[in-house]
Amino acid sequence: MNTLAVNSLAVNRIDQRFSALRTAGRTGLVPFVTAGDPLPDTDAAVALLHALVAAGADLIELGMPFSDPMADGPAIQRADERALARHVGLLQVLQIARDFRAGDAHTPLVLMGYLNPIEIHGTARFAAEAAAAGVDGLLLVDAPQDDAALSAALRAHGLLRLRLVAPNSDAVRMAEITARAEGFVYFVSITGTTGAARAEAGAIAGQLAELRRLTSAPLVVGFGIRDGADAQALVGQCDAVVIGSALVEHLAAATDAADACARAQDFLAPVRAALDARRAA
Repeated sequence: MNTLAVNSLAVNRIDQRFSALRTAGRTGLVPFVTAGDPLPDTDAAVALLHALVAAGADLIELGMPFSDPMADGPAIQRADERALARHVGLLQVLQIARDFRAGDAHTPLVLMGYLNPIEIHGTARFAAEAAAAGVDGLLLVDAPQDDAALSAALRAHGLLRLRLVAPNSDAVRMAEITARAEGFVYFVSITGTTGAARAEAGAIAGQLAELRRLTSAPLVVGFGIRDGADAQALVGQCDAVVIGSALVEHLAAATDAADACARAQDFLAPVRAALDARRAA
C-alpha cells in the first residue's frame, strides 16, 4: 500500500466532511462502536461500520478496547470487556480499519481510546500503521494535552490529534486546548463517564458559544446523547453529535452480522432523520 497516497487523502477527510456538512447546512452524526463488539470477527465488524454509514453516519468513531476505560460508563466498559475476552487488540482494530477503508474511501474514521496500548505498541509504529490503514484521526482520553512527542508522531503520518474539552473547563483552559485544535474539537457535554446522564442543550449553550468564539474548528458534542431528541436539541449549537453508549447497548444482543447491521439501521436512522428534520424546519 502506498502510505503517502493514503495519508494525502486521510489528512483531508475530516476537513472535507465538515466543509461539506457546512455547505449543506447539516449537523453531522458520529456513531461510536467498540471494535470487536458485538461480534468478534473482522468481517462482521466491517459490515457494521458500512451499515452505520448507510444509516446516516457522517464520521465514525471506532473504540480501541482497553482494560481500564476510566472515562466510559457501564455500556462501553462491558463492550471493552467482551472484545478483550475475544482477544481483540490494536492489531485487530487496525485490520478492521484497513478492511473498512478498502470499501469506503470517503467516510472519516477516528480511533478513540487510551494511551497505554499505543505506548506498548510503539507510538511511531502505531501512527504509521494507522495511517496506512486509512485512519484519519485519534482521540485519546487520557493523553496529556502538551504531549509533543505524541502529536509529532501523529503529524508525521498525516493523522489528526483531536482534542477534548471537559464540561468544567474554564475560559483559559478552553483557549489552551483550542489553540492546538486539529480537525474538530470534541466537547464533553456531561461531567462523568459516557452514558452517565443526558446532554442538556441549554446547560451547555454558554460553553459552546465560548468555544465558537475561540476557534473556527468544527465543534462536536458527545457523552450525553442517547436518541434523536437529544441530538436534535443541539442543532445550531454544534457541527456534529456523537452517539455511543445507547448505540452500543442496542447492538449488544446481536446474534450475527446481519442482525447487528439491522440493529444499527433501526437505531441510527431515526437519529439522522431527527437531525435533518430540525434543519428543514
